[in-house]
Amino acid sequence: MGMEEEILKESTENAGEPFEKRVALTMAILAASLAVVSVMGHMANTEEILNQQKASDQWSYYQAKSIRRYESEIARDVLLASKAPKADEYEKNFVRYQKETDEIEKEAKGLEEDSHMKGRQSFRFEIGEVFLEVAIVLASVAILTKRQLIWLGSVGVGLVGIVTAFTVLGVR
Repeated sequence: MGMEEEILKESTENAGEPFEKRVALTMAILAASLAVVSVMGHMANTEEILNQQKASDQWSYYQAKSIRRYESEIARDVLLASKAPKADEYEKNFVRYQKETDEIEKEAKGLEEDSHMKGRQSFRFEIGEVFLEVAIVLASVAILTKRQLIWLGSVGVGLVGIVTAFTVLGVR
């Protein structure tokens, strides 16, 4: 009787091995996906911060040019009122500064939009990370409980995480 119990126990353990191998393979794939999603999320976050800083720099530059434009406008008006010959020079400066500030403003707004887009992408990657982490936990529970339904749940949750993270390419 002891020998039969040992054989039964051994055959039960061997029957579980293919399941455990499938779950372990799933966990490895989920962990690799998590690593990729995590790195991509960090990259998007870094780009968001860099674009925010560049936009801030552009707005500072815009402000400096606006002050120069305003000063040229005042000088032009004063010189026009006094009919001084340098009024044309200040008019040219005013027009040039106006054009420059328009270009700087456009670039700053573009950088802000890029920053916001990277922020939305980073958020998608973070949500994908959460799903992948939960999927790994479910796969671990599946190994402990030897329940295929839990393993299938981990696969499903992992797929949701991957899809959520990689649909980021369509985020604008």
